[in-house]
Amino acid sequence: MKIVYMGTPGFAVAPLKALIDGGYTIAGVVTVPDKPAGRGRQVQMPAVKTFALSNGLPLAQPERLRDENFLQQLRLWNADIFVVVAFRMLPEEVFTMPPHGTFNLHASLLPQYRGAAPINRALMNGEKETGVTTFFIDKKMDTGQIIFSEATAITANENAGQLHDRLMHMGAALVVKTVDAIAGGGVRPVPQSPVPAALLKDAPKITKETRTIDWQQSPEAIRNQVRGLSPHPAALSELRHRAGAPVVLVKIIAAEAETTLHSFTPGTLCVERKNTLKVACRNGFIIITELQPAGKQAMTAAQFLAGFRHPEEYGFL
Repeated sequence: MKIVYMGTPGFAVAPLKALIDGGYTIAGVVTVPDKPAGRGRQVQMPAVKTFALSNGLPLAQPERLRDENFLQQLRLWNADIFVVVAFRMLPEEVFTMPPHGTFNLHASLLPQYRGAAPINRALMNGEKETGVTTFFIDKKMDTGQIIFSEATAITANENAGQLHDRLMHMGAALVVKTVDAIAGGGVRPVPQSPVPAALLKDAPKITKETRTIDWQQSPEAIRNQVRGLSPHPAALSELRHRAGAPVVLVKIIAAEAETTLHSFTPGTLCVERKNTLKVACRNGFIIITELQPAGKQAMTAAQFLAGFRHPEEYGFL
């Protein structure tokens, strides 16, 4: 089985390495073009490109997937199958090209959490279980016939970074299992289970609006938002002095939930014992344990409070 592998971020590196370790021939690797990133806007290579170059793999970085030069390159690689992990939607002329089809690895138990951010959204919604799925690509996003899936419990204190790493390794093993089965002719794909539209949970891309905390929510909802976005890109809130001093944007990286009745306005800071930072919300408090004010390094709540005068005069918007 000659494979063309398509992927972009670090999540896609482990399955590619697993295929190489499994003895499969990687005819070519496809990833997105290099682009500026970070504060300095320096051009950075996708993680999959870095791995491909370090392993001497043929590489393509098309701007457009329908570009005839790119399509010709795919034909010349003459692969038996395309494997896609965290890439882009493929046009039909691409995913129908190889004789054994094109399959995708998705970090959810389909049909739930179709979209770009399944790991984040599952945690943000307080799910107790998730998993990885391989499926044959068709014309719509994440709707193709399922090849294999594997479930795993989400632990109570797991954040997005930790779950990402677990699913990355689970997914790598499932990709190899899927290629093995296709190569051996033992694949019997099945349609995705029908779920009423009202019960389907989507996983759209994370935006700044998604990251912004609404302190009118319950403690558990806010805690799930924080862990579903931690450590990157992180939940956000604006810290403001009641006299109207400049706003400071703060990333909330880790927090605990406390459900209790109180009379504080949501967003009010409540400091206990000079090292415990609590923020009032609906029907309780969020106890912030790690945060990062704009322009500073991440720090514990105790470190933050050590250099923070008159916290009672501030509040989160």
